[in-house]
Order: sequence, then C-alpha cells, then structure tokens
Amino acid sequence: MSNCPTLEEKREKTMATWLLSVAGMVLFMVVLGGLTRLTHSGLSMVEWKLFTGWIPPLSEADWQALFAKYQNFPEFHKTNPNMDVNDFKSIFWLEFVHRVWGRLLGFAFFLPFAVFLVKGWFRVSDSLFWKYVGLFVLGGSQGLMGWFMVMSGLVDRPDVSQYRLTAHFALALLIILALIWVALGLLKKEPHDIHHQDAGNLGRMIKELFALAFLTALSGGFVAGLDAGLVYNTFPLMDGGLIPGGLFAFDPWFMAPFEDLTTVQFDHRTLAISTFVFVMIIWFKAKSRHLAPSARRAVNALVMMACAQVTLGISTLLLVVPVPLASLHQIGAVILLSITTWCVHELRSPRQVLSNV
Repeated sequence: MSNCPTLEEKREKTMATWLLSVAGMVLFMVVLGGLTRLTHSGLSMVEWKLFTGWIPPLSEADWQALFAKYQNFPEFHKTNPNMDVNDFKSIFWLEFVHRVWGRLLGFAFFLPFAVFLVKGWFRVSDSLFWKYVGLFVLGGSQGLMGWFMVMSGLVDRPDVSQYRLTAHFALALLIILALIWVALGLLKKEPHDIHHQDAGNLGRMIKELFALAFLTALSGGFVAGLDAGLVYNTFPLMDGGLIPGGLFAFDPWFMAPFEDLTTVQFDHRTLAISTFVFVMIIWFKAKSRHLAPSARRAVNALVMMACAQVTLGISTLLLVVPVPLASLHQIGAVILLSITTWCVHELRSPRQVLSNV
C-alpha cells in the first residue's frame, strides 16, 4: 500500500502551514506590543485611522502635526513635558510598526482564506469554514481591543489600564492558541495510536495545567500593567520572607489581586511556581507511561520550556526588568501555552475527535 499523501492531505498540510505561519505573525505582534509597552511608546499615536493608518509621516509638517496632537494628551504634560519632535519620533516608530503589522496580519489571513475557498478546498457548509470565520473575527476584534486599551491612557493617567492591557494580551493568546489548535487538527485528525492509550489521567492533568498556565499568563499581564516587577526584586524571598507583609492591604481587599503591587506580584510568583511544579509532576508521571512518540516529544518539550520560562522570570525580576529579558519572558509565556496546547491535542480522548477538527 502506498504511503503517498492524498490530495486532501496535501491541501490540509498547506492550510495547517498557513495557520501556523499566521500564529507566528501574531507572536511577533505580541513581541512588538510588549516592546511598545516596555519602552513607553504605546501612547505616541493618539488617533486610530483604520484605512489611512498605513501611511507614515512623510514631511516635517506631518511630524509637527502629529507631535502637536500628542501634546494635547496627559503623557506629554505629566511624563514628557521636555520632549521635542525628535524625541517624539523615537517613540512613534515602534507603535506605528506595531499597528501596521496588525493590518498585514489581516491580509495574511484573509487572502489565503479567500484563495482556498475559491479553489474549493472547503465549502461554506463545512465546519472548517466557520472555524476560519471565527478566527478572522477574533483577529479583527483584537484591533478594537487594542484601541480600547490605548484610549484608557489618553484620559487622566498617562498609562493604560491594567485590566484592558491584560484583556488585550489574553485575546492575543486566544488567537494564537486557536490557530495552533485548528492547524493541529488538520495535521492529525486522530489522537495517539490505539496501542498507546496508556496515558492514564495525563490528558485531564494537561487540561488542568493549561488552565493554570493561562491564569499565570494573565497574572503577568497585571504585573506588567502595574509595573509590579520593579519592586521586591529578590527571589525566593519577597520583602524578607516567603510571604510578604501587606498582602491584601487594599481597600476593598478583594481588589488587591488587581490593584495592589505586593499582592499582584505575589500572586504571579505563586501561580508561576505552581505551574512549574505541575509540569514536573506531569513529566514524571509521563515517564512511566507508554505514550506515542509524538506525545512523548510534546511532554518533553513542555518540561524544557517550563524550565526556560522559570529561569527567564527569575532573571527578569532580579535584574529589575531589563527590556530584552522582559520581552523574552513574555515570548516564553506564549510558547509555553502553545506547547501545552500541543500536549492537550496529543493526549485528547478519541471520543473528542470530530470529523473536521
């Protein structure tokens, strides 16, 4: 019997490669967004022009006009009152590239989608079509969420809301993970081989790990939004102890995990350590199980990435959030969740498989 892939399999591999490439572009978008945040460049563009935002300033008059608009907002008056137009240029370009990349992402998704549809690789009645539509809607909503976030820094306080920042990051994660999940379904419709189903409860544990890792990433969004990484730059102790004083010292107390620097950083540390420990437990359990080779590779990749991410997180904290390390730590969170998604896909139960997943 020939092992040559069928025409349908070749098409599915092509579409999976496209989706994974778009996921990579979204990851780069996250990197740009993180760098924009870390370099305080995100509020340099005070307007959102959906159709004409492609065009950069082309003359000195254009620069002066943009700078004059920037001068009307709180960041200039409260943070950068001595800034001139040349200083403004240094913070403008990163945010401009960030926004243009978002528009390119839309084309990178929509144009191949349209081509595949016209070629008949899937039909409007297929579930795959509606998954692609859902992915496109998610991507479009991210642009709206980004502007909604920026607006929060153009009112009184020259800093974006930590709630909107975290929501923006969460939506980016959902887009990347959804792209990866659909791509994996195209590459491998069936779960691990029938002879390697001695995964026990690992599938359930991986799902629990995914929820914990996602929550940890969201807590990192609050750390970034409040600049909470700039305090308590020691590890493993925090304020001289494993449990610092002043936890939940906020009124009202139940808002402390979202508003209080001490509590926000402590929560992120606790969740990160819990995630790492859980990964190690899963890895040790997996060592004694008879897993399919692809599932084994996924679990091994998971533990290696977890070690790297913990190292990056501690280093970022101890060195008081240098931009390169902080950016790598953010990338690490996305990669860790992506590998966890791969593990969930590898260890899923056969009864969860759908014809067009």
